[in-house]
Amino acid sequence: MAVVQIKRIFGLLIAAIACLSLYACYSHNTTAASNLPAHHLPDGTFQNLYLENSKKSLFRFLWAKYTSDWSDWEGHEVKVQPVDLNPDLLYQEYYNQPRISWIGHSSVLIQYQDKTVLTDPLFSDRASPISFAGPKRVFGSAVQLNELPALDYIVISHNHYDHLDLPTVKQIPESTTWVVPLKLKAWFKDQGVTNVIELDWWQAHQDDQLTLRLTPAQHWSKRTPWDTNETLWGSWQIQIGDFNSWFGGDTGYNAIQFKEIGEKLGPFDFAMIPIGAYEPRWFMKNMHVNPSEAVEIHKDIKSAYSMGIHWNTIQLTAEQIDAPKKELSQLMDEQPNLKPFDAVPIGSSFLVEYKSL
Repeated sequence: MAVVQIKRIFGLLIAAIACLSLYACYSHNTTAASNLPAHHLPDGTFQNLYLENSKKSLFRFLWAKYTSDWSDWEGHEVKVQPVDLNPDLLYQEYYNQPRISWIGHSSVLIQYQDKTVLTDPLFSDRASPISFAGPKRVFGSAVQLNELPALDYIVISHNHYDHLDLPTVKQIPESTTWVVPLKLKAWFKDQGVTNVIELDWWQAHQDDQLTLRLTPAQHWSKRTPWDTNETLWGSWQIQIGDFNSWFGGDTGYNAIQFKEIGEKLGPFDFAMIPIGAYEPRWFMKNMHVNPSEAVEIHKDIKSAYSMGIHWNTIQLTAEQIDAPKKELSQLMDEQPNLKPFDAVPIGSSFLVEYKSL
């Protein structure tokens, strides 16, 4: 009997860690002061503009976890192809044409002209505050961290553990500049990382021919039980020369903000849009898009070509491992007049055909 009780307690502990790693246990629901931007709250935290915030308690998370029919990813074959990072070969390719490499989950390497940008790097085995529990990487990275080329910039969408990975951060060379959402710079300083620029929505950092602009997203932030929404979240415009791209990070959908991004900054030559971690919908809908909503973002931002991210790497939610790809393919088949939007294998590396060619 004691063994059974210990197992139950351990199971609840793991569930609580997963909740901390992935989902906010609660959220604020207050009104911004009139002299603050609408997404800023008087207490210094942030809010979504087009969403009535609702509590996400541990109980609701456990109910979603244990009453949903979760697919078992173990034993599934997933194609992970290594990225060829031969610098002499690649330099000639990507100097005159943008090269995109999907490393896995939300980590994408963008190389064009003299700039190299990486998004939300995750190279640890788990997306968790501890190394022995929490959501585990099921399929490996397409390249090892020490194999990456020299990075000019890394952009971070928000502070959840599958997007901001402390062990990875500590291994990034000091020559790399981090560009992060508002109030996240202090976290980096606590880790001894000082080459950090933080931005509010619509603010931009510019360097020669490169522009990194934080754009809105519908999400939230949390790393501990005490810091809900204390740092901002967002998506990114990544423009290098005449190549205009957009990184969605992690987001739910609304019919206003992505159209606004498309109208202000689009059209985009390329976009990285999340398509996974969306079931059960009653729990995930406000904060994670499904493939249908990802297609709406693809249209709203006026993307010429989009690639699905945030799937096929870590089992965060209940859908089957290949469901995002299948659903996206079906949706695109049903709308043949849309610009292309693909779900490619981990490790896919390709040159982007775009308007100036």
